[in-house]
Formats: sequence, C-alpha cells, structure tokens
Amino acid sequence: MTDKLFGKKPQKYNGPPISVDSLGAPDREGFITKQGGNFKSWKRRWLVLKGDKLYYFKTKKDGNVTGVIDITRDSFVRPERKKESKFTFAVGTSRRVFFMYSDNQEEMDGWINKLQQIIDRLKSGGQSAGVSPQTTVTPTVHTNGENNPQHNTPGISSPTNTPAHQDNYPKPADLPVNGYIGPREKITHAKTEVPFLRDKDSKTLEFWNIWAESIAPRDEMAPGNKIDFEVSTSADMQKLTWRVSGPQNIFIQKMVDFFWNVGAPESEIDRLNDVGALINPVCIGSWIDMSHKGGMDGGWFFPVDIPVKYAIESSDVGEAIKKFTDWAEGHGVVECYIVGRDMGAAPPRQTEIRFKVPGASFQEQYEHAMSAFSAFDIPAPPEQALEVIRSNPREGLAMSVITSSEGFVRVGLLAPKPDAMTVEKLCSLSGALNSELLHSFERSLGVNGPEYAEYQYLSKGFGYGVYKEGFDVVFHYKVGEELPK
Repeated sequence: MTDKLFGKKPQKYNGPPISVDSLGAPDREGFITKQGGNFKSWKRRWLVLKGDKLYYFKTKKDGNVTGVIDITRDSFVRPERKKESKFTFAVGTSRRVFFMYSDNQEEMDGWINKLQQIIDRLKSGGQSAGVSPQTTVTPTVHTNGENNPQHNTPGISSPTNTPAHQDNYPKPADLPVNGYIGPREKITHAKTEVPFLRDKDSKTLEFWNIWAESIAPRDEMAPGNKIDFEVSTSADMQKLTWRVSGPQNIFIQKMVDFFWNVGAPESEIDRLNDVGALINPVCIGSWIDMSHKGGMDGGWFFPVDIPVKYAIESSDVGEAIKKFTDWAEGHGVVECYIVGRDMGAAPPRQTEIRFKVPGASFQEQYEHAMSAFSAFDIPAPPEQALEVIRSNPREGLAMSVITSSEGFVRVGLLAPKPDAMTVEKLCSLSGALNSELLHSFERSLGVNGPEYAEYQYLSKGFGYGVYKEGFDVVFHYKVGEELPK
C-alpha cells in the first residue's frame, strides 16, 4: 500500500489517558480547523499547547485526546497558502506536515509566534516541559461527521463501466440544454422526469439538491482523471439511487461536508477513514437513494477492484457476514468491484459488497448465484423472473449483497445489458403500470437502455415503511464520464 491518497492506516493514540482538564494551565489554547492526515478533510478541533507538545481534542471539554503533535528542534511553523482559508498555517515535524487554520489573522499570528518561540528555544538547547508520554504518536485521522437523513435504508450500487448497447433501443433524444451536455447536466434534467421530485417544497428534492452541490466541480480535475455518474431506478420509478465517483483528492472534503450537513454520525466518518486506509482506493464516491414515500438515505462507496476479504472487514460482525464469508470461500469469490456503506444516523449499519459471479459460462454463473440465495436464506427471484433471465443468457452476471449486524438486508442478482423486450417483460412482472415513464427517464439521461437489470429481494423489516420489501426489479444506468475542461 502506497502513501498516496489514504496512505497507511494511522496509529491510534495508545498512551495514558489525556483530557483537556488533565493538562492544566496551557501555554496557548483555542479552536482551529485542522486537515486530516490521510483523508484530506477539515475538522474543527480544540488545540492545546503545553510545553513542546500540541494536543488536539474534539471538544473544549473532551476527556480523551484525539492526537498529539511533538514539537522538536527540527520542526517548523509558517503561514501557508490554502484555498480553504487565508489564515492557514503549517506545523512541520519529522513525521508529517500538519495544516490548520484559525478564525482570523490575530489568532493565526498568535499560534505561529508561540510555536516559533518553542522551536527556537529547542534549537538553542533549552528544554520545554511537556506532560504527555515521550512517545511520538501519529494521530488518528478524523473528519467532520456526515449523514443520512430520515431513514436508514439499504443502498444500491451502480453498474460497471461497460459500453452502452443498442439492442433495439431508439436513439436518445437531444436534451433541451444549450452548449455542453454532460452527465452532470443529464442527471439534473432527468430529475425533472421523476414525479415525486417535481414538488419544489419536497424534502426529498432538497436532499437531492444538497447532494448534487457536493459533487466536485469539473474544473478541479487534473488531466487523465474523470468523474462517473450513474443512476438506478425501480421499474415503477418509485425508488431511485444516484451515484457519483471520482478522484479522492477532489471528492473527499465535499463528500464529508455533505454527510455532515445531513447529520450522519462522526463515528461513521471515522469508519470511512479506517476502511479507506485499509483499501487505499484510487477512486471514491457518494450515493443517495430515495422513494416516493419520502425515504432518503446516503453513503459512500469505493468503485475499485479489491480482495473480497477487505470488503468483509469493512462489514459489521454478525451472522449475515459470516454466512457470506463461508459462501464466498466455498464458491471461489476472491474479489469484488464495489464496497460501500450507508451513513445512517442510527444502526444497524449496512455494507454492500458487489462482485462478479464466478463461472466460465452463463449456466455456471447462474447456478452459483442461485446457491447464494439458498445459503443466505433469502428467497430467490420468482420463477417468472428466472425464466426471463434464462431466456436472455448473457455471461457477466454479478451480485449485490448488503449485510448488517442484524442479518441480510438485500440480495440482488444483476444480469447485464437487458434488451428492450426484456425490459418490457420486467416492467410488467414488477407491477409497473406504464413503462413509458421509465423510457422518458432513459431519454432524459441520454442512454441506450440499462447496463444491468437487477432482480433483488429486500428483507422484511428493512423497508422502514418507505421502501418496497420483498422482490423488485431495478434498472442500472451508466450516465457517462465527465472529463477535465
């Protein structure tokens, strides 16, 4: 694992307990906003200087120190140019450079002058009395909390980057947008095709807008990077999921700010950091889902190929993840291409693992998938749905498995590139009264049909009264890639 992006997983402070009160009279203290070490996000911290050590806490009365910065003769402190604030300064040590900013010029100058006095004294051979252990500690990376609004509900991942296909779909109509028509513009236009998002006073629409504003702007991308936009919807368009992913360095802070704005617990931001340090993903993303009954949820995902054991480590302990682990080992599932987690305000937390079903042929893949439903004690898709899958036997089956500490949340079988006839059959099978609404949505996205049709089962009790439990059909669309200007 490299030191880029998330870098190596940080050590947690493991010395004697240190509280704000235990430090006694400080040499200087006050609120600052500090950048994390691996996840480059900013969080407000209570900073305490005592001797040659700089302590930072989550609150002014915190009973447990978050991290300690050791000031030595080789340290430095200086003003720093950062777009986040003109009052930014850097504190450099042999281990790392810490960036932080004050609320105003006077506060910044005060910190810089006091820290420089300590460094000068250490260089001249003077001693500074600290009160904490002498062991240098790499502080835990924390970031502002995030959220998931009203309901803690299962998330839906998006399709892999396979090309759009024709299969009897009409050419998408031109979008009524002047100039560049990119995926960002397409999802904004497509939103107006969703009946329950047309009410300007809708909390769900407000949630969508907050999420859309958190997407990193196109002009922040470096050459060679891209931002991917994906959408999935149930056949009756009563439930939708929106996904966006891109380079970690331009996504992380806006993602964290979004989660914070909608109220997710800080413990889940810390969990995101831990999983990120373990996986070290090249790309990260956020998702939101919603329903016509007011259901809203959100979370993060890593759309990268990783060993499935890392995804398992990202999941909550329980009978469900144990059954999945046993099944994966028995069926040769060693990699997955998406791991994600919801940021619900209340447990149980839900973790999604998406993987390609092993097998050299459609039939082998199909049999493996059916064995998973059985092993997980989840009802398989109804026979009519299975007939549709078998009548259009395309290799490349995938599965989405969402687990929690309380059991399997949802299990889905994803069949690639359904043709127009298959889509019509599935719309009818799922109870969608009018497929024209779906096709109008597709045209607004500018796509040639779904990348995947997912046959999914949401376990009883996990719909929270706002999502359809039991069997459903969901179509996944790759809207497109946004490249640097």
